[in-house]
Amino acid sequence: MLTWFWFSLPLTLFKAPTSFVVEADNGELLSASIASDGQWRFPANDSVPEKFAKCITVYEDNRFFYHPGFDPLAMARAISQNLNAKRVVSGGSTLTMQVIRLSRNRPRTIWQKIIELIVALRLEMTFSKKEILTLYAGNAPFGTNVIGLEAAAWRYFGRSADKLSWGETATLAVLPNSPSLVHPGRNRNSLLAKRNRLLDRLQTEKVIDPVTCRLARLEPIPDKPLPLPQLAPHLLSRFKADYKKQPEGVTLIKSTVKLALQQNVSSLLQRYHQTLKANGINNAAALVLDVETGNALAYVGNINEPNNPEMESYVDMIPSLRSPGSTLKPLLYASMLTDGLILPNTLIPDIPTQIGGYTPQNFDLGYDGAIPASKALSRSLNIPAVKMLQQYKYERFHQQLKKLGMTTLVKPADFYGLSLILGGCETSMWELSGIYASMARTLNHFDQNNRQYDQADYHAPKYILKTLEKSEHSKSPSSVIDYGSLWFTFQAMQEVMRPGEEGLWEQFSSSQKIGWKTGTSFGFRDGWAIGSTSKYVVCVWVGNADGEGRPGLTGIETAAPILFDIFDLLPRSDWFKSPVDRLMRIEVCRQSGFRAGKNCPDKDTTFVQIPGVKSPVCPYHQLVHLDKTGTFQVTSDCESPENMLHKSWFVLPPSMEYYYKLRHRDYESLPAFKTSCLINQDDYRPMELIYPKNNAKVYIPVEIDGSRGKMILNAAHRNSEAKIFWHLDNQYIATTTDYHELALSPPDGKHTITLIDDKGNRLVQVFEVLDKKR
Repeated sequence: MLTWFWFSLPLTLFKAPTSFVVEADNGELLSASIASDGQWRFPANDSVPEKFAKCITVYEDNRFFYHPGFDPLAMARAISQNLNAKRVVSGGSTLTMQVIRLSRNRPRTIWQKIIELIVALRLEMTFSKKEILTLYAGNAPFGTNVIGLEAAAWRYFGRSADKLSWGETATLAVLPNSPSLVHPGRNRNSLLAKRNRLLDRLQTEKVIDPVTCRLARLEPIPDKPLPLPQLAPHLLSRFKADYKKQPEGVTLIKSTVKLALQQNVSSLLQRYHQTLKANGINNAAALVLDVETGNALAYVGNINEPNNPEMESYVDMIPSLRSPGSTLKPLLYASMLTDGLILPNTLIPDIPTQIGGYTPQNFDLGYDGAIPASKALSRSLNIPAVKMLQQYKYERFHQQLKKLGMTTLVKPADFYGLSLILGGCETSMWELSGIYASMARTLNHFDQNNRQYDQADYHAPKYILKTLEKSEHSKSPSSVIDYGSLWFTFQAMQEVMRPGEEGLWEQFSSSQKIGWKTGTSFGFRDGWAIGSTSKYVVCVWVGNADGEGRPGLTGIETAAPILFDIFDLLPRSDWFKSPVDRLMRIEVCRQSGFRAGKNCPDKDTTFVQIPGVKSPVCPYHQLVHLDKTGTFQVTSDCESPENMLHKSWFVLPPSMEYYYKLRHRDYESLPAFKTSCLINQDDYRPMELIYPKNNAKVYIPVEIDGSRGKMILNAAHRNSEAKIFWHLDNQYIATTTDYHELALSPPDGKHTITLIDDKGNRLVQVFEVLDKKR
């Protein structure tokens, strides 16, 4: 008998499924979903509000804190009342016995009552009175499909149980005894009478004073259940999905989300949505991270229009995989700085480019010839980015992105190729924001790691609020990206021109600095904007969940304005501190941005990242030999050395020079050689074939009418007045002056193109026209 008594109490009293609940960081309800059995049943809290404890014990079990699990006096009174009424009018059950009855869910018979009494005694031996009261509050029925105090408080009064008034709490306290009283439109007078009788008892027992009692009696009773808040429906869906992957038994989380910020960002997206949907752009999402912790402060996975299925607002775009457009360019820039391949303002080629059949284009379809790497980043030029990746190697960048935290590169590097830098891969807002936050976090910590790096600074974002635990941080003398490179990267990003009126931000001393980048995927399917200060990272995505592209769907036009409006919602944060002791001063060529060489006439001593000391020396300044007048280049074959002028000259390759001097009127082309001088053709290359490149493989387009189209050949010459004589397969075809372009339609197969200028200089290259039918 004693054995049965001891094991009569189940290890788990309540096994019913509970609702998934997401709270803000301050405990306020963000979103909740109904339990799998159709009940609103929140996971039980650790404690019961004092008001409810007073109300429920006065109403149900006045000697709860004194009896051992059953109340002999209440039991005797119930038996007497039932005999006098010749029907059951009182059960005499204590709150402890009711907990057992709720957990067992058996028919209400005398035998079951005896079992409940015995098990209640056993329950009191294991649990404290406070714990028993918590079990009751979490599992008692409160009418319709509402189970538990917390769910009832939200369903009937729209706020948590600890924020209810005495009148509201008393209303809920009488419901478990008669849960049908809250049926909409019925029993309202009975519910009101029971509530008021309880308030009078509370006054009689001096729990509340007369004034409080009178005011509480004036409070209305609930009319019908209220809808629960849905302020973070996509975060709730994510929590449910993550729970299925790693079930932990707890369906309530306190998130890292700030309630007010979540509401403001949601409202902001809805406001922009009204304009965007006029252009067929139906979806938008925003994520705000705290840099130091990586916590998600706002998580708005999409606009919220559940009644309009065409909007597909149920899709959470934050973990969704999309093409990142140009948002990876800062990561390449930082990586090349870290490897010492470039300095912050190293000139990068910006000319028509074809690499193995891949022909990138700048968004504005123009060319600068050559542009500083930092300016190429701030202007988001595609061709310089591809040229940089070609130098860095896409295989290495593929691995670098994985080191930074990108897990979505599931294909080998060759699958992505050079298109990787222009969005030829997929990532998510969650991972991209995490990478930017990790970079910012690392830079913030430069002065506390004693010239080393904390590997723990690179980690994914978090949305569940957890107590900070002390852990051993792994320090290393090197990192994925060094401090100086991070500094110069964020500096370049804050030079990006802002959209609309934001473009005037520099005129206002109070405007905060933001390092940011936009991205637009191929086919105008995704518009991105991501930005960082020393404290916050904001990421915005705009597009269509189904991947449909729309004209004008660019990052700068659609996502960037939202980004800056979100930053206006956040507390102002200072710009990153310069890691001065992690930088070095070296001489840099002012014109080329490379490390200064012996032929650089205009040098600038400036700070660069430490790996920059091993960067290449300027290749564009060379010593040229001129005649006495400085008009012609000469050699020792036509001019004695003592009559020569020796001058350092900034010389770009012909194709770069052709476009560079269109934007830089002060650029001086090399003088021509004196006619009497013999020139080594291997050293002197006055012209260059811009398209097609040597060994290129090209397709001839087919016109709309089905006829065979033409390819455009393009060349550049240092002498703007030179003539070029074109030959295809050793057959003369044309002569060009000024603009050296030619339209041809050569047959399929390999061809040789020969260019001869009016000075006899030759350029010979080969290309192949592919058969499109193959």
